[in-house]
Amino acid sequence: MIKRLINTLSKVGLNAFFFLMIGAIFLAWLHPSFGIAESPLHLPAIAGYGVSVIFFFYGAKLSPESLLRGLSHWRLHLVVQLSTFLLFPLIIIGLRLFFKDYFSTNIGLGIFYLAALPSTVSSSVVMISIARGNIAAAIFNASISSILGIFITPLWMSSVLGKSQAGFDMGHTIFQLCLQVLLPVIIGLLLHHKLGEWVTRYKKTLGKFDQLIILLIVFTSFCESFSGNMFNNFAISEIFLLGAMMLTLFLLVFSLMYQLSVWMKFKREDRITVIFCGSKKSLMQGAVMGKVLFPDQAILGVVLLPLMLYHALQLMVGSTIANVMGKEGNENEKMGR
Repeated sequence: MIKRLINTLSKVGLNAFFFLMIGAIFLAWLHPSFGIAESPLHLPAIAGYGVSVIFFFYGAKLSPESLLRGLSHWRLHLVVQLSTFLLFPLIIIGLRLFFKDYFSTNIGLGIFYLAALPSTVSSSVVMISIARGNIAAAIFNASISSILGIFITPLWMSSVLGKSQAGFDMGHTIFQLCLQVLLPVIIGLLLHHKLGEWVTRYKKTLGKFDQLIILLIVFTSFCESFSGNMFNNFAISEIFLLGAMMLTLFLLVFSLMYQLSVWMKFKREDRITVIFCGSKKSLMQGAVMGKVLFPDQAILGVVLLPLMLYHALQLMVGSTIANVMGKEGNENEKMGR
């Protein structure tokens, strides 16, 4: 009975990692002193080193040959990257014109931060595989998106943070991201021929390590936020409202990507890749970049809240849609279509 319940929850995106993330926030609320910078445990520093390790193995996993082969689908890639780095921010900029007061808060800052982030890698590939889409194109787009995000996300955030935070320096921020993220990726990529098979063999273990570092970043960020009383006077109704907004945003972009891919006459496999890659946002990149982009770590927990809700919803809704599409693909194959 319990096993069946766990399998059902996993199918809709409510896996162990989701509940561990909720647990990390709860633990940060109970014991915020454990995860702050002044703690003798030095958890924020450990998380910072862990980030570089994650991206080193991410680079080692990338195959230069497969990336070069993926360039042939340039129309598909262009649509996905424009959705990720242009459509999302423009939607939020449009909303800011009508709800200026709301978007001047830290939650509003977090929503814009979400919009400026790159697409996610692992969940996009998994869902596209379930839906029977173009997996090679998904891997290419998610990989390129992660690298482009190192430069494009700070550029978008500079338009907001440059005015609201005196400690923000875009040049320094990009340098820090290159040092902590891009450099490990390049080193890993150069060592792909030596480490690629090993990384593939132990990808499940490395995936657990990735999740552990993300949980550590979430925990330390919320510890700083709770220590700084950033969630005082924050009503539970605001979280439900924020969740509804994130769900609406996901469904809106998902629908727009579907209509655009139909209009551009992409075949079914490519259409699936466009709608899933073009509507996703990366929690890992958001947690990593947040440590660099926001000098005041006390606001990071609040800023990450929209992204965490969006992450959970894109998994739940995306998994359900992917399963439906996968069944349709199987039926089409049986009918010889």
